[in-house]
Amino acid sequence: MKHMNSEVKEERTSNKKRIDLFLVPIVLIAAFLSLFKIWTDEYANAYYTAAVKSMLQSFHNFFYASFDPGGYVTIDKPPVVFWIQTISAKIFGFHGWSVILPQALAGIGSVLLLYVLIKRTFGVWAGRFAALAMALTPIVPAVSRTNNIDSMLVFTLLLATWMLFRAVRTVKFGWVLAAFAMIGVAFNMKMLQAYMVLPAFYVFYVVATKITWKKKIAFLTTATALMLAVSVSWAVVVDSTSADKRPYMGSSQTNSVLELAFGYNGINRLTGNTSVTGSSHKQPAQTEQQTASSETKQNSNSSADSSQSSNQRKSSFSQKMQAPGGGNQNGMFNTGNPGPFRLFQKGLSDQISWLLPFVIFSIVGLFAGVKFKGPYTAKQKESLFWLAWLLPVAVFFSIAGFFHQYYLIMLAPPIAAFAGAGAVALWSMYKQHNDWKSWLLPGGILTTAALQVYIMSPYVSSIGVAPIAGVGALGVILALVLAIRKQRKNSLTNYLGAAAMVVLLAMPAYWAMTPIIYGGNSMLPSAGPDSSSGMGGPPSKATNSKQSGFNGMQPPGSSSGNSSSNNQMQPPSGSSNSGQMQMPGGSSNNSQMPNSFSSKSSSSKRKSGGMNAEVNQKLLNYLTKNNTGEKYLFATTDSTSAAPYIIKTGKPVMAMGGFSGSDPILTVSKLKAMIKKGEVKYFYLSGMGKGGQSDVITWIKENSKEIPSSKWQSTSSSAQQGPSGNGTLYEITLK
Repeated sequence: MKHMNSEVKEERTSNKKRIDLFLVPIVLIAAFLSLFKIWTDEYANAYYTAAVKSMLQSFHNFFYASFDPGGYVTIDKPPVVFWIQTISAKIFGFHGWSVILPQALAGIGSVLLLYVLIKRTFGVWAGRFAALAMALTPIVPAVSRTNNIDSMLVFTLLLATWMLFRAVRTVKFGWVLAAFAMIGVAFNMKMLQAYMVLPAFYVFYVVATKITWKKKIAFLTTATALMLAVSVSWAVVVDSTSADKRPYMGSSQTNSVLELAFGYNGINRLTGNTSVTGSSHKQPAQTEQQTASSETKQNSNSSADSSQSSNQRKSSFSQKMQAPGGGNQNGMFNTGNPGPFRLFQKGLSDQISWLLPFVIFSIVGLFAGVKFKGPYTAKQKESLFWLAWLLPVAVFFSIAGFFHQYYLIMLAPPIAAFAGAGAVALWSMYKQHNDWKSWLLPGGILTTAALQVYIMSPYVSSIGVAPIAGVGALGVILALVLAIRKQRKNSLTNYLGAAAMVVLLAMPAYWAMTPIIYGGNSMLPSAGPDSSSGMGGPPSKATNSKQSGFNGMQPPGSSSGNSSSNNQMQPPSGSSNSGQMQMPGGSSNNSQMPNSFSSKSSSSKRKSGGMNAEVNQKLLNYLTKNNTGEKYLFATTDSTSAAPYIIKTGKPVMAMGGFSGSDPILTVSKLKAMIKKGEVKYFYLSGMGKGGQSDVITWIKENSKEIPSSKWQSTSSSAQQGPSGNGTLYEITLK
């Protein structure tokens, strides 16, 4: 009891101290990287932004996180983050930046939380360095600058960590319940990804809490039950509601939240396979923003290209689109090939792994001399927590069949924690010991500098030789000098140690700024000189550094990293033969192309929400003028074509097959009933649809009247190309 009271008293005394002045610039750096120029992102991730627009219109849409104002289908994630985004949009008005703002603030909050967590046990300098490492981990600001979920997820898990640490210090059961309940909240942000930290929570509580085993088991069992209850609370309500009284659960195959959680957003991420509607086989899972149509991607390659032939581009793309992580050097969407060294491969290493060698040396130092049976110091206990966070997550990303680069933000907290705690620990060992421990600091500096040279080497054409050579040379020199000057306690040695830390953070800092320098991608955020492409890999030899990792081709739902229209894949809804991006019914006019947010872009606003992140005004005018009371402005196969029209007008647009076009939502009989009720009569189709939607698409084509393109296309000469030819607007009326 005395120990507990002293802990609480110490905490209160600490809180009364003035602000750490060294922390201020670190927070300002995090704020700059997360907030600067987010106001230029007009659509952000259009799929999610459209949902916010819909959620603003009714509590029904708000509760279910409906993608469209008509409440036809939900987005593919739980609603908590989108509730927060909707509240932000309600307060500040509906803008791209207002839906991004909560994630940007969460990124800054994560930096502050990590500082608080590390400072208490490892010291103020460890907290400062950990916070700085978190702020400068490239994928952290890249994700925080978007309306994707992951930044908020990490902040929530760090908040749960703070609660857990407080539970251990105060030995209060209430804080244990709060910590695990917060993980349940995180589950309602991104489902099973939130559970990645559970090994760390269980191990730490068992090892660090000074209570009987009986109480430990009872407390953890109760806390876990609460976590599960919070986790499934929304799912139970939704799945218990009659299907005709709520939207279809997007990206599920059975209209179930739980199936979505454990299938599409769960096991399928590990296996890399996803069920194809209407088929008994499996196929590689594609990106959430890219499953719209692999057919589209391949067909679009047939457009004229000024730098390479269509056959070359098609071959390049097909090679990239092999099984997740396999069959090519960078794996699917530059996530590397599964294996123990995957995090050191191209496409992943430059997002998260800059300090990994230093972290490994830090782990060795922090656990040096630890005996399995204990006793353990506070530093060793908390080091065990961060290790139990780091290892399972690293293993998952090393073997998983399908994930995106921005998921790697889950590794940022433990890496930054070990970087901060390890820097202080290794420095202390360097100064106080003369055995093998004293070599850990120069060894960590040398190997980390070597890895950073390796990471940067594919980007020579983008960043030049000087920074690569500089990091390598300075890393070697500083490591050698520190090795020579071991145990010399003078100011010069201190400066050398500080200089080494600056060198190791220099290039991560530059990489963290690349979404600002080169432009970011809100659909598939990543960092690097080609960050605007959303592919996060080194530039192709066939293209310049601003182009996509797929030789300039863009996946459905991503923006170009190049202000030019050349070498760009055509959108699902159609394009002109000139290779310029188009909207449903759009023209080849450059003014209607989504702005790429390249540093060379001429527009002050970027529409990186998707290849269709524009609205063809002539099409919109036609649909609006000829609407005779129908609920839906028009219907289309998937969300890619629908999202910008929802954002622009706030009117219901039906994505018949959900996000990717493969959800088994509609049947021919259901569609007939909707048409007879006067709910929809216009259909924009650019392909045959996917999975269970193919019958619906076929029926629409066989029972509709084709609208002449001159009535809705901006120019009669701009053919709308889709997966199977020209995109077409149809009208159906049934009595």
